[in-house]
Amino acid sequence: MPFAAIEIPFNPNIVAGGSFSLSWHGFLSFIGVAAAIYMVGKAAVKGNLNQDLVYSTAIWGIVGGIIGARLVHVFDNWGIYGDDPGRIIAIWNGGIGLWGGILGGWIAGAIYAKFANAPVGKYMDIAAPAMFVGQTIGRLGDIINGEHWSRALDAGWGWYFTHPSSPARIGAERFFGNPERAVHPTVVYEIIWNMIGLFVITKLKGKLQPAGAIWMIYITWYSVGRFSIQYLRLDDVKFWGLQEAHLIAIMVVAFTIPYMIMKVRWAKDVLEIDPDVDSRGSKRRKRDRQREQAKG
Repeated sequence: MPFAAIEIPFNPNIVAGGSFSLSWHGFLSFIGVAAAIYMVGKAAVKGNLNQDLVYSTAIWGIVGGIIGARLVHVFDNWGIYGDDPGRIIAIWNGGIGLWGGILGGWIAGAIYAKFANAPVGKYMDIAAPAMFVGQTIGRLGDIINGEHWSRALDAGWGWYFTHPSSPARIGAERFFGNPERAVHPTVVYEIIWNMIGLFVITKLKGKLQPAGAIWMIYITWYSVGRFSIQYLRLDDVKFWGLQEAHLIAIMVVAFTIPYMIMKVRWAKDVLEIDPDVDSRGSKRRKRDRQREQAKG
């Protein structure tokens, strides 16, 4: 066991019984979406954007995200759903793929904004920080649920799950023959990566052009982190040792990196700033003008 093995004892379900169940992951995913919408609305006001149109775009993004998240999950687990297609639409029983939520929401929101003659790039940019925050809140539900099967570790810090209904406990039994085998906290790694990414794009706000550049930084950053962390997860391998999330990340960066190389540049007003003038430069110039006026 690692020197710091953390026990996760929680029941993955808030409500479970009959044909309806509500997991912590589902509940916190809803909270994450609500938080993201709130952030986007505040950013729309600050950016003098049409708030009603921003919210309408967000609704379409949510619909597209739900559909995309479910499709990615179904494709990744076709061995289960192929034998019982009726389960595909039973999303209330759980089962979503984050990559599908991101890409489905992006595509649906962008299409709606385009047809509504809205500034698509600006909408993407204000959505990027909200996405990092929303994803992180949703991932907190993954911690409680223990939804992702991860590789075991013998050093460092890890966690193990003790509730009988925890998927991670079932996975540890399946892969290691020990339901309380400590494994990598891959969800925590992703949360940390997301928070660093949030800091980066916050610092880059207003410094890149064209509109949409911040979104491209966001989704590229997430792709690189997800690709790396995915090697510590035990999802089904598709081919060449790659899992579904690896393949999606590769496709995303195959689009975003060439786009950024060809299109993304520092904003002109940033380039015109004298690097020898610090943040107090404007005040210094004001004092110089006042001295010159006094001499005159």
